[in-house]
Amino acid sequence: MTTIKRILNHPYFFWALLSIPAFPMIGALINAEDARVYHKLLHPTGEFAARFMIIAMMITPIVMLLPTWRGPRWLMRRRRYLGVAAFTYALVHTVFYLIDTGSIAFSTSELTKTAIWTGWLAMLIFLPLAVTSTDGWVSRLGPRWKVLQQAVYVAAIATLLHWASLHNWGGMVPALVHFLPLVLLTSYRIYRNFQSRDRDAVIV
Repeated sequence: MTTIKRILNHPYFFWALLSIPAFPMIGALINAEDARVYHKLLHPTGEFAARFMIIAMMITPIVMLLPTWRGPRWLMRRRRYLGVAAFTYALVHTVFYLIDTGSIAFSTSELTKTAIWTGWLAMLIFLPLAVTSTDGWVSRLGPRWKVLQQAVYVAAIATLLHWASLHNWGGMVPALVHFLPLVLLTSYRIYRNFQSRDRDAVIV
């Protein structure tokens, strides 16, 4: 039992779980017959980037909502892994987009589309968050690290708009289905934080 627990708690086990969605994508690349495969893989890479980001952001409010449940606390210790996984899938998503569109990706007509500039904005925010996700950066930045991490909320909004505005806003329903739990849990977290502040104010 101890051996099983050690395996389940090992970082490599969690990384293996996070890499599972990549296996069919790699298979599709290996068996691809034409360059259209990059276009076909845009959706799954982007969706898993968003999903892992959403899961990472939901962990804290779930811990607040269910303080006695061990599951969220297990995830809390691995939240940075989820963030790095979200960035990795987003990076692959971006690379596939650039391969699929070529030079058109940097044209004015493309960059001014809501579905495009919001994606670039999210990616630019993800980059420093991923770079500073190591223990060394956390120690180096101190309290500023948590302040920097708050930028993920801007990235989340940009990702929601990016997903929803695809195909003339045809992505609205799937985007809302994915982001609604995050919105509800974040609202609960804000409510709890205000409750705590009011309680502290009364005590003082």
